[in-house]
Amino acid sequence: MIGPPMLTHRCAAARPRRAPTAVLALLVVVLGAACSSPMPSPSASTSASPSPSQSPTPTPLPTQLFSNTPDPELVALIPTVVAGQTVVIPVITDFGLTPGDIGEAYGELGLRFKALQLAFVKRPRLSLYAVHMGPPDATMQELEPYLAATGQYIGIAGLHREPWTEQTIGGRLVWARSGDGATLAGTMLYTWTTGGYLFLMIGVDEQQNLAMLAALPAEAAPTPTPLPSVSPGATDGQSASPSAT
Repeated sequence: MIGPPMLTHRCAAARPRRAPTAVLALLVVVLGAACSSPMPSPSASTSASPSPSQSPTPTPLPTQLFSNTPDPELVALIPTVVAGQTVVIPVITDFGLTPGDIGEAYGELGLRFKALQLAFVKRPRLSLYAVHMGPPDATMQELEPYLAATGQYIGIAGLHREPWTEQTIGGRLVWARSGDGATLAGTMLYTWTTGGYLFLMIGVDEQQNLAMLAALPAEAAPTPTPLPSVSPGATDGQSASPSAT
């Protein structure tokens, strides 16, 4: 506040030596009134500001789930034998991974991972990550932006999208690619989704890989539309009849 210090200074300094008595008396009265008058409080000259309305509590954003719970429905999808080899399906307390761990490789899709189950074959080597997702269900196209990170997560050296291709294997759609110098010889990688599930598989034996793919749920490849065939003896201007199914 600027006012009070200035008034105090004036009160202390205003002592003229040779002013007439009447003028001096008047000056003392005026200055004394100014010095003794209380300064208005800043709050008195301003109206109280209205209290701001309470902001609505923002909806918390989804985050990765770094805890895992048993999911019998997910476990039931995994076969116990493939290509004559036993599939080990450990209980979740036997491995330290959570849905959030693998979910980090799948970006925004990983925010919907709510349960993870591992399975493996010791020889020939095969590893499976099975994930139960929350809604909405993911599509094969939604996996594409995360293929490079997925490969790196399971041992590929660096982030590489190019080797991944969408393939039809046994009538099912999967994203697949071969391994590289950082993986065992013969390694193949697969990832796919169907309904509320997502799978990531790594295997070194083709027969065993195909057997596991055939045993797990997957999105069926679209049936190609048959091309129309021309009936025998048809002439120009006649419509072609569709080929028999």
